[in-house]
Amino acid sequence: QVQLVESGGGLVQAGDSLRLACAASGRSIGIYAMAWFRQAPGKEREFVAAISWSGLRIYYLDSVKGRFTISRDNAKNTLYLQMNSLKPEDTAVYYCAARHQPFMATQTTPNAADYGSWGQGTQVTVSS
Repeated sequence: QVQLVESGGGLVQAGDSLRLACAASGRSIGIYAMAWFRQAPGKEREFVAAISWSGLRIYYLDSVKGRFTISRDNAKNTLYLQMNSLKPEDTAVYYCAARHQPFMATQTTPNAADYGSWGQGTQVTVSS
């Protein structure tokens, strides 16, 4: 079983930056695409960003394009989300997800159902 542990969340002011990290550990299982999702209070979970194993294919939620950057370090089994120019509407619990079913190195997906492992989440709160 793979464990995903997020870190880096916190309370910041609008316009500030945060860098989230998601470390994968546990039994060696292939991890292909990875992604970040978020869930705000009273709202459904939504896709934020996804990245292929190679890092060559990336998708973003429209509202975070130009502000957030997803990246990964496969040697360290770690996924990152650099969040700049944060807005109050970015407030949510952020979850990382990993896909274990084989994908091509350049494939990724924004669909939550395509991911088999999830972290416990890290809270991001942006005050106005």
